[in-house]
Amino acid sequence: MELTDAMRTTHACRRYLPDPVPGEVFHRAIDAARFAPQGGNRQGVRFVIVRDPEKKRRLGEWYLVPWHESYVAAKQGDVKLGFSNPMRAHEESNRFAHAFGEHPAIVVVCVDPTLVHPTDLDLDRLSIVGGGSVYPMAQNLCLALRDQGVATTFTTLLVAYEEQVKELLGIPDPFITACHIVAGYPERGFPSRLRRLPVEEIAFTDTFGESLRLP
Repeated sequence: MELTDAMRTTHACRRYLPDPVPGEVFHRAIDAARFAPQGGNRQGVRFVIVRDPEKKRRLGEWYLVPWHESYVAAKQGDVKLGFSNPMRAHEESNRFAHAFGEHPAIVVVCVDPTLVHPTDLDLDRLSIVGGGSVYPMAQNLCLALRDQGVATTFTTLLVAYEEQVKELLGIPDPFITACHIVAGYPERGFPSRLRRLPVEEIAFTDTFGESLRLP
């Protein structure tokens, strides 16, 4: 499909059909995703595609622990959500979380941290630069799956259970987990319009706050 259409309709899918995603679909998607830019072209990212029912069940059990904390915080208003109907969206997410271990496939995105060069470790803030060598490839995977009619949900909650996930899936050291991507055919199709802030509110010219506008 046309790239812009894929970018505008790759949403966080909450409901999936039970149909399995064939291995060849994942192969084509990863074959395309692997060309994402990454620091030094070190190529430290690996994908573990989990389709075994028992392993998915275990992942689902672990996922619910951090999810419950997030769910309660949102219900109490401690976490702000940017949806037009925040509570409805959060209840959909709650349904997704409770079915996490039943979704068609869960892709565990791993990276060898020795092949990542974060340049912000000395700054007095959260280090995020290392993700620049991981998440472009993860997003490429989502787009490449969207091109084949497969929906995805990108989540980082399960990283809290990294030690257990690595043992369950035989992920060796020094690899660490960066995110998890649920993949499957959407129960309700793809959205025709996603709600996002306009360009003028997120892009600036020369000075933060000077909106990028059309001539």
